[in-house]
Amino acid sequence: MENRSEKIQEAVRATAAEFLSREAGRKSLITVTRADISSDGRRGVIYITVLPDTAEESAVRFANRSRTDLALFFKKRVRGAQFPHVEFVIDRGEKNRQRLDELS
Repeated sequence: MENRSEKIQEAVRATAAEFLSREAGRKSLITVTRADISSDGRRGVIYITVLPDTAEESAVRFANRSRTDLALFFKKRVRGAQFPHVEFVIDRGEKNRQRLDELS
């Protein structure tokens, strides 16, 4: 069962990345770093990083507003999998790792 949930998580991550690269404006770069999906597959969190940092808030708002369109996009791309209710958040762990890389 673990393998299926990993495949769903990767499908959600990859689909969200493709969707955001097509739909987001060119004023910022949104990168999907990972997706965590609950064990029942109904809820999830999609983690993103945004450049420049000043565009983070608007990018998260845009991504969360676009969830319905993302779900439709997912259904066309991934057969036989239900798209979970997701929330987009900034990946603080990735931001901290990048900051440490800059300092060293």
